[in-house]
Amino acid sequence: FLPPFGNPNNPVNNEVSQRYIEKGLEETGAVNIVSGMILDYRAFDTLGESTVLFTAATSVMLLLKKEKKGKEINDKFSPKRDPIVKNTARFVIPILLVFGIYIVLNGHLSPGGGFSGGAIMGASLILMSSAFGYKRIKQIITEKFVKTVTFCSLMFYALSKTYSFYMGSHGLETGIPLGIPGAILSSGLILPLNICVGLVVTCTMYSFYSLFSKGEI
Repeated sequence: FLPPFGNPNNPVNNEVSQRYIEKGLEETGAVNIVSGMILDYRAFDTLGESTVLFTAATSVMLLLKKEKKGKEINDKFSPKRDPIVKNTARFVIPILLVFGIYIVLNGHLSPGGGFSGGAIMGASLILMSSAFGYKRIKQIITEKFVKTVTFCSLMFYALSKTYSFYMGSHGLETGIPLGIPGAILSSGLILPLNICVGLVVTCTMYSFYSLFSKGEI
């Protein structure tokens, strides 16, 4: 039933994109139309994307992980930590973390969201590891921590959207208020889903860096 490609009589505007633009704020409560689209209208696609990240990280762990339980962390693969780099990192890392958190939490209000904010936070962890070494960051970001955060984020995402899909397909009210558009606590599930996506992206970025750089996390 698709119109033939290149036909001059084809509709100029797609009905789906028109719905996003005209009804997005009303139906999702998100000022940012893009966030409303990927975390509400097309939330199932975004769950698939997050699952792909989780699967990729798991595969890399299986292939490259060399650390054994009880074995002391070997820091010989860490880059030489220059005092200038360390002092600069002490100043830059908190700014990156706060900015990343801001991008994640305001994804439904302004440009940003879980993917971009998670990338910024992941970059800050990579900088921390490069500047201060694996032993230092290992005290905070452990393998168990990464796995737990990623798993819990994906499970919350899957369960919450499964509930929404089930209620919506049966024409039932979800009972999740959209709040006041423009307020930080608004847009229903979009804010917590942005947080989940941001955590998954952060953990995946750091895992990739750690595993590819020295074969362990």
